[in-house]
Amino acid sequence: MLDSDAQCVIPTEDLQADIPFFTKTLKMRMDTIYPADDPKVAVFSGFGISICIDKDAQGSPANINLLVDAPEKFAGGKTELTAPNGTQFKILQKNPPLILPKTQHEFVVRRLVDQAPWIIGRAGMHYRDLIPNRLGGSIIASHIRIPDGGPVPDTVHYHTVGFQLIFCYRGWVDLVYEDQGEPFRLFAGNCVIQPPEIRHKVLYASDNIEVIEIGVPAEHVTTIDHHMELPTKNLNPEREFQGQKFVHNKAVESSWSDFRIPGFSCRDTTIAENTKNVAGVQVIKPNGNTIKSSKHDCDILFNFVMEGKMTLTASGQSPNELNPGDAFVIPPHLLTEYSNVSEDLELLEVSLPGKFKTYYET
Repeated sequence: MLDSDAQCVIPTEDLQADIPFFTKTLKMRMDTIYPADDPKVAVFSGFGISICIDKDAQGSPANINLLVDAPEKFAGGKTELTAPNGTQFKILQKNPPLILPKTQHEFVVRRLVDQAPWIIGRAGMHYRDLIPNRLGGSIIASHIRIPDGGPVPDTVHYHTVGFQLIFCYRGWVDLVYEDQGEPFRLFAGNCVIQPPEIRHKVLYASDNIEVIEIGVPAEHVTTIDHHMELPTKNLNPEREFQGQKFVHNKAVESSWSDFRIPGFSCRDTTIAENTKNVAGVQVIKPNGNTIKSSKHDCDILFNFVMEGKMTLTASGQSPNELNPGDAFVIPPHLLTEYSNVSEDLELLEVSLPGKFKTYYET
């Protein structure tokens, strides 16, 4: 019998008609049936669930999802089934592959002053959407803050993603990651990537902590791990999670070099190298030289204004005056110009893929 302390109770008018559906079509096991002379109740188990079919039960038929390894081989390949008692079953892939939607390219400018109120999300964090249309579901960019510092009510969890970045914008936050040693403090200007399905937990935050979080795709599943304890006993910083390594990039240990657009310098976070070019993350500032208009062939190019001011002008568009907290997305092959940059301008650029070509206006 299934080792379960809970049952799903479903009404029926014809128990005898339900038995072959549950045992033969769904291949569940019948554990009990009673009374013997005129059965009114039968209990079936399988798929990690116990179902009690009861002729005296009240209520409506249930809707149940069955997770199987090969849906095409189950129940003749049908994805929806109806039991004689009216219960609706959907047959779903147990471990569905991650699907990355095709990017719907668009020029996007998101200003802090135009933004709607912050939304309260997971673990009481406040979220602000930086790409409202999410480029067809290909990416989500969030400005996240925790107004009151202290312990964060988080649990050990992981994300089913293709890429995920946490960049600390203001304040600091204490984090711990699977196989990466003891908890550490992520300071402003530093960042981490959370490789696919690495277990982690947010522990403690400063007052008014703000981070920029990038997730690919936009809709991805967060799963609670009720068994793993962090930190883990093993230390394995070189471990690959689906081809990506954990990165904790520290600004004080990074060097500056020429950026892909003349007129700017950048510090690379080594994320392109450690994700095998899935994505790249750089911090950009002006170097006093002449800035060239440019376009690129990158699939997704996201920027967030961390400090200072600038004007962003795209071909065929009115100029956009940008300030701290503003964000923009430049689609491929759109000629743009960064101008009127303040000396303290600092941008966060996230690209997918990490390496791509940039072309300059002749």
